[in-house]
Amino acid sequence: MNNEHASSSAPTTDTLWGNIFGKKTGDSEDILHVLRQVPLFSNMNNGELREFEKIIHRRSFKAGETIFWEGEPGVGMYIIQRGSVTISKYFAQEERKVLAMLKAGEFFGELALLDETPRSASAMAKEEAKILGLFRPDLFSLLDRKPRLGNKFLFQLALTIGERLKHTNSEMQKLRAQLDRADLVV
Repeated sequence: MNNEHASSSAPTTDTLWGNIFGKKTGDSEDILHVLRQVPLFSNMNNGELREFEKIIHRRSFKAGETIFWEGEPGVGMYIIQRGSVTISKYFAQEERKVLAMLKAGEFFGELALLDETPRSASAMAKEEAKILGLFRPDLFSLLDRKPRLGNKFLFQLALTIGERLKHTNSEMQKLRAQLDRADLVV
């Protein structure tokens, strides 16, 4: 199957995201290479990856351009194909702090695939970046069409979220221990 046919058979979305995030032909192998690096797709074969490639949206961002704002509804996750992204949050007195710096092959915003709660932080391109988007309506459509593949992805998503939660709990315990020690000194 050639790349043009694979892209032309991709389902189209009737959402705003279908208009903002375009689907381009010719970079299929590059997309598959990026997906293979992401833990959510690491146990998938080429055919399974191609199903996801069909629903992946591509967009370029200029340095300093916002990908999403803290507080807006989450609609999907993002994978950095090229470039880098900062994740930041506003704290007291409207001071913005960078929480994470992400590079090519890393992903963010995955909780939005499960619920539509507001984003807990903002994402901005630190430098010119190519971003891949996987959006909730497209994932649900895949779940309807290919339930076994959709469930395989959701299982990996659950494992990844679980690992991130364990890491966060570990960091919180360390901070709590530091606070407890500081209270003893005072």
